[in-house]
Amino acid sequence: MSDERRIAILGAGRLGESMLRGFLSSGWREAGEVVVTSRRAERRDALAALYGVETTADNAAAIGDARLVIVAVKPQDIAAVLAEIAPHVSPQQTLLSVAAGVTTGAMESRLPDGARVVRAMPNAPALVHEGIAGICGGDHARDEDLDVATTALGHLGAVVRVAEDDMDAVTALSGSGPAYFALLAEAMIEAGLLLGLSRDVSTRLVVQTMFGSARLLRDENMHPVELREAVTSPGGTTTRAIRELERSGVRAAFLNAITAATERSRELAERVPSA
Repeated sequence: MSDERRIAILGAGRLGESMLRGFLSSGWREAGEVVVTSRRAERRDALAALYGVETTADNAAAIGDARLVIVAVKPQDIAAVLAEIAPHVSPQQTLLSVAAGVTTGAMESRLPDGARVVRAMPNAPALVHEGIAGICGGDHARDEDLDVATTALGHLGAVVRVAEDDMDAVTALSGSGPAYFALLAEAMIEAGLLLGLSRDVSTRLVVQTMFGSARLLRDENMHPVELREAVTSPGGTTTRAIRELERSGVRAAFLNAITAATERSRELAERVPSA
């Protein structure tokens, strides 16, 4: 019988630790209700000292009576981990995978019939609890499984439910998205340097501008077109800048890039064999 409040986090990487930190700092779970696994003894010792949680190298023992089992290992390690825990998975448990590109079907094929699997694609800002994750359920996932996964991931940011066929687009748009913004930030900072600003000043200007713009779009429910038009005066500096960006094909470049990332996500998913 599973303990409704017990959580097992298999894999203590940056995302696994971020989830642990979010669960505890919000008061959603207490340290005694979470167990975390890692292959490295020094990592287990560090997590136990920092958070007061139980740690172990034994994934099978960790899932025990956990109601929610979070599989937070790298995609290349997931087959071995699932083989280890499969004999111990119970029908009452929800398995939440945050392994990029691993489909629910690939997981279900390595688990007992009827295993309740939820797949999620968080992104890098989850590390500061400002991320967003797309989630979908496997063949046997129930509404309550999606609910508990949504609640858990909600401690890292926002959550959207999508069909599994859309997960590759989620990966390309939000999973890879931070890299697009980072590339844009790099370019803008370099422009500031060319114009004579120091790196520190240029970086602060760009990062805060990106952060503030995101807050306007999210918190004020502004449409991107609305924000762009609010900043763009006829014949002004922004008008000339936008004209140059459009002339350089920036919009088309983003469309092509995100389409390419979606196609690559599908290719990688196909490389994860079923059992």
